[in-house]
Amino acid sequence: MDDRLFRNAMGQFATGVTVVTTEIDREIHGMTANAFMSVSLNPKLVVISIAEKAQMLRKIQQTKRYAVNILAEDQQLLSMNFAGQLKEKAPVEFERLEDQPVIKGAAAQVACKVVDEVKAGDHILFIGEVVGIVVEEKEPLVFWNGKYRKLENEMAAKR
Repeated sequence: MDDRLFRNAMGQFATGVTVVTTEIDREIHGMTANAFMSVSLNPKLVVISIAEKAQMLRKIQQTKRYAVNILAEDQQLLSMNFAGQLKEKAPVEFERLEDQPVIKGAAAQVACKVVDEVKAGDHILFIGEVVGIVVEEKEPLVFWNGKYRKLENEMAAKR
């Protein structure tokens, strides 16, 4: 099967956009990811998928902790920043959640401790037990068909 065909098919699945963060020796590290999902309600578990070649992989293996920042629709530049798509780094404001760095203004912040990691092809799945959550009433940033999108506000659509 052709790699491009596979990527195009997977691009038809609209996802939210997250930035995964962790901290080593007071230095915050982050990467943009859309490979994130909830796994279990009891216990509360989520999973992220990180490529074996990604620098973030070793950092999460070292810290055994990560936070998932579900970006709000006005945070596209932050997504691009952590994806390495900007020539100059954008300023980022961090807060703390369960002693983990999280992005200020995100639609949701989810702090996790790693409870398992599973090799899956050329990625590692990090299963995280949720230890803290903050949710703000914001529209999410969406990614579909290789482009950032915004949800249409239901109230505006009814007008």
